[in-house]
Amino acid sequence: MDPIIGTIILFAGNFEPQGWAFCNGEILEISQNQALFTILGTTYGGDGMKTFALPNLVAPQSNGETVPAHYIIAVQGIYPSRG
Repeated sequence: MDPIIGTIILFAGNFEPQGWAFCNGEILEISQNQALFTILGTTYGGDGMKTFALPNLVAPQSNGETVPAHYIIAVQGIYPSRG
């Protein structure tokens, strides 16, 4: 079953499954991710003309380092409908 685009889940792996991306604030091209852009817009960053950003759910550590919380977002799948 395909996930709904924009779904965020906690993932125990250290790799991105096909159709998913880490929620690490990555900047993406709108032209290559139009469906996800229509859902997220520039809520998490980007210029809104060519780029937008994924949410950044990386956990800061007390020593200043960061460790991924391993949240992933569906970048491919079913576009959600209203209604």
